[in-house]
Amino acid sequence: MDEYIDVVDKNGNPTGVSELKSVIHQKGLFHHTAHLWLYTKNGEILLSQRSAKKTICPLMWDVSVAGHIDAGETAKKAVLRETSEEIGLKLSEKDLKKIGVFECFQSYNNGIQDNEFHNTFIARLNVSVSELVSQEEEVEALKLVTLQQFQKLIDTIGDNENHFVPSNKPYYEFVLQEIKSQLSE
Repeated sequence: MDEYIDVVDKNGNPTGVSELKSVIHQKGLFHHTAHLWLYTKNGEILLSQRSAKKTICPLMWDVSVAGHIDAGETAKKAVLRETSEEIGLKLSEKDLKKIGVFECFQSYNNGIQDNEFHNTFIARLNVSVSELVSQEEEVEALKLVTLQQFQKLIDTIGDNENHFVPSNKPYYEFVLQEIKSQLSE
């Protein structure tokens, strides 16, 4: 789907212009996305495998839920919408903890220039993975990994190209520390 997305400047500030996602990726315009990392009370993190149909990083295991923030939409509303659409999980704003906004500027071999600001949230997953319903166009599979397994995936980024974007290593390390901190409260 080619939705309208708000264009921002290189610092993430609104420009007042909206453009189609395809144009944003073609021209490398800056824009916002929403990321949600789900974790269990037992210290597991939900990873989502991107659909084989995706034009960027197909079949890569990464963030639990992610998507573009539609024009005029807030980051919280976007992450709640994407969570419902991609894995069939209903959350409320009070379930979310925002942990930051992270730059991710990437160019891909297929010509896509993806200059995103990841508005990143964490939340506790209070249902079994078997209760989640994956959206076929977005999600190939879901799995839980322990905190130790997550750390090992970070430590071996690049060795296994099926997990995580190599240039985002500091982002994944920060996410892991925030989840550990939340679990210790």
